[in-house]
Amino acid sequence: MKIHEYQAKKILSQNNIQVPKGYISNSLEGALNVAQTLGYPCVIKAQVHAGGRGKAGGIKLVKDKNEASIFIKSILNKNLVTIQSGPSGQPVNTILIETPCSIKKELYLGMVIDREYDKICIIASSEGGMEIEEIAVKDPDKIIKQWVDLSTGVCSYHIRNLHTRLNLPETMYKSFSQCINGLYNIFVNNDVSLVEINPLCINKQEEIVALDGKIVFDSNALYRLPHIVSLMDKEQENQREVKARESNLNYIALDGNIGCLVNGAGLAMSTMDIIKYSGGEPANFLDVGGSATKDNVRDALNIILGDKNVKAILINVFGGIARCDVIASGIVEAAKDINVPIVARLEGTKVLEGRDILNNSKIKITFAADLLDAARKSVESIK
Repeated sequence: MKIHEYQAKKILSQNNIQVPKGYISNSLEGALNVAQTLGYPCVIKAQVHAGGRGKAGGIKLVKDKNEASIFIKSILNKNLVTIQSGPSGQPVNTILIETPCSIKKELYLGMVIDREYDKICIIASSEGGMEIEEIAVKDPDKIIKQWVDLSTGVCSYHIRNLHTRLNLPETMYKSFSQCINGLYNIFVNNDVSLVEINPLCINKQEEIVALDGKIVFDSNALYRLPHIVSLMDKEQENQREVKARESNLNYIALDGNIGCLVNGAGLAMSTMDIIKYSGGEPANFLDVGGSATKDNVRDALNIILGDKNVKAILINVFGGIARCDVIASGIVEAAKDINVPIVARLEGTKVLEGRDILNNSKIKITFAADLLDAARKSVESIK
């Protein structure tokens, strides 16, 4: 789950990381009042759940009220298309107005989970303000990594190593240490999968200031993070993913055209792999779970069909706890309005009953002998 920059900065500030003074607004009049209060020049920033806002024209330093008014009108209540938003962009319903910072140096600082080492990885770079992926390609030596074991937490030698390799003056060690420890506290106390500050600014007074903030939370942990759930902006989310969460389904939208309905996360991954292997493109990851009900399956199919790019549906069910007859009943209930080819591979508990339910329905379904056969038939059905 993502949150907005202004929400991330509030969390950063609560953890002793300095941020620019700023306020949000949802209207032109309110934003102009904030700008007048802060004083010109000021920075106006579109709030969307996508990076690359600056290059997309979503951030601007304005000199006066007229310039502010023109810019706000150009972005507020419109969709901003960035390199991360997709072609349709994301709606700008909120803007952040901040005081500018006297920048002396820009850094990058972030933390992620490194599953290869089972540790938290602190990533830093002296080249702030750029996409970290861009830095990694153009100048990989500028990427500094420091792994932290959860059993020990951040130690002084971690901070000293980062401080030295970033060539920061000794006078900034204390404030840099405070920043690292603040980020770490945010990370471990809120089930965070990514937190980054880009750019992390060193101003002319040699203070460390977070000019931007991005925090991504583990969606699987939201049940124990009510204070984080309250920050969710559903208008910024993929609406099919929102509906899936409300129906207790594990769904992730992708860019392909073969919709997948599968019971089990591992089986869903295998299904997507074999679709690719067969020359097709999966439209989604969708796991209805081991204890799927008829209602779950109905909702799942409706979510899949909500994607206009879906040209075929592959149903791959290996009945264990979930019974094939229950899955089949859900398919029949939801399939009345389906006008794309359906390929089904059913095996396991109550498989004969499930096939009978589908055979006796009026739905046109192509049955597959195994998973590879199902993938090939799905790809062929589109051709």
